[in-house]
Amino acid sequence: MPIEIVCKIKFAEEDAKPKEKEAGDEQSLLGAAQGTAAPRDLATFASTSTLHGLGRACGPGPHGLRRTLWALALLTSLAAFLYQAAGLARGYLTRPHLVAMNPAAPAPVAGFPAVTLCNINRFRHSALSDADIFHLANLTGLPPKDRDGHRAAGLRYPEPDMVDILNRTGHQLADMLKSCNFSGHHCSASNFSVVYTRYGKCYTFNADPQSSLPSRAGGMGSGLEIMLDIQQEEYLPIWRETNETSFEAGIRVQIHSQEEPPYIHQLGFGVSPGFQTFVSCQEQRLTYLPQPWGNCRAESGLREPELQGYSAYSVSACRLRCEKEAVLQRCQCRMVHMPDSLGGGSEGPCFCPTPCNLTRYGKEISMVRIPNRGSARYLARKYNRNETYIRENFLVLDVFFEALTSEAMEQRAAYGLSALLGDLGGQMGLFIGASVLTLLEILDYIYEVSWDRLKRAWRRPKTPLRTSTGGISTLGLQELKEQSPCPSRGRAEGGGASGLLPNHHHPPGPRGGLFEDFAC
Repeated sequence: MPIEIVCKIKFAEEDAKPKEKEAGDEQSLLGAAQGTAAPRDLATFASTSTLHGLGRACGPGPHGLRRTLWALALLTSLAAFLYQAAGLARGYLTRPHLVAMNPAAPAPVAGFPAVTLCNINRFRHSALSDADIFHLANLTGLPPKDRDGHRAAGLRYPEPDMVDILNRTGHQLADMLKSCNFSGHHCSASNFSVVYTRYGKCYTFNADPQSSLPSRAGGMGSGLEIMLDIQQEEYLPIWRETNETSFEAGIRVQIHSQEEPPYIHQLGFGVSPGFQTFVSCQEQRLTYLPQPWGNCRAESGLREPELQGYSAYSVSACRLRCEKEAVLQRCQCRMVHMPDSLGGGSEGPCFCPTPCNLTRYGKEISMVRIPNRGSARYLARKYNRNETYIRENFLVLDVFFEALTSEAMEQRAAYGLSALLGDLGGQMGLFIGASVLTLLEILDYIYEVSWDRLKRAWRRPKTPLRTSTGGISTLGLQELKEQSPCPSRGRAEGGGASGLLPNHHHPPGPRGGLFEDFAC
């Protein structure tokens, strides 16, 4: 008859801890074998870092006075470096620049500039009609009446055409120009182009940028030489003063590039009758810096004109456009010399930045009196005038290059990014003995430690509940005999078979599994 033994085993959660610990150690070893190594501590990193002084201040070893002094020296050097670096950064952010002047080598041929000249008197008195006097009353100061004395209240005239008035009443170059010579070749009024300015009808020599005249030598006789009669007898009488009333006699001259429209009322210079005026020019090519170093206007890559009414951008063109928009906004009209383009008035103040690349002409002006006693009689006979008229009306203008050289004035950044990096590297090497690779070492160590802490925070196990469990195990007698490592106590005691079951004891050594000692 088989005997069945029922054993009831009860154990607490603490009894399972050794087994769980073993399993946990096994998993940690597996993770260490499969994952990355644990991060280095600060002492290990400091002993291998290339930052000078860090190993002596934070490396392995006992803490003492020597290590404290090294830490203070490291902190002091780091503070000095940060102070110097802040000063260098402030200096870089001010964007300093300098102007470099480079004289160019002499050129065999130089492009001659455009020369614009205007008679200071805008309207010839003899050419004004009654209607012209009526329409120009506020501009000229003449009384608005006809030659018979009729006042403005009784006068009726059609709307004026200012272009027609300027063309008819302005001084004609064919009448003013007495002689013209350019580089030893004769020239005439046909070599000048008509242009309108604040002085009315004016004339520009060498105005076409597509066919600019060259100058093959420097000095007098190699440029433009003209003799003009300013026709003072045609000057308007002054009845009252207005904003446009002129008390001078002579011409206004501006020397400029072909791409730039004349802005002669502000940029021109005066030439007086009775003198020969010499204007020695030198080409200057200016290069300015854009933002953030300067405020110049960079060239646009678009094909269409940057300013309506002009083929290229210039400060003069921008100012004329601003004037036109202001007049158009206020009175819905424009003056003759303003650009004829569509568009309304601009909002706010008009800002005209300097282009980043421009050409201007430096001038040196000198003069002598003409005519002398011998030439006065000759000129009077030649032009059928008296000597007084020659002295009061005739002038000679001589414009030439001083030499066929140009000056290049260029703005350059005085403290650029490469200089800043070089100074920062020098300060780093002087105070802390570091480089860019040293900074990468520190960043790599910070990343390593931070990433390890994040992984630990994500993988932290939950604390299990402490509960007691029970169970019942049913063993057959034959299985118990086969599996039990305990020897039979009955034989040892008396040699006979006993009706009592022997006590089962674990062999000496560590306990195995979750089953503890028990007696059946």
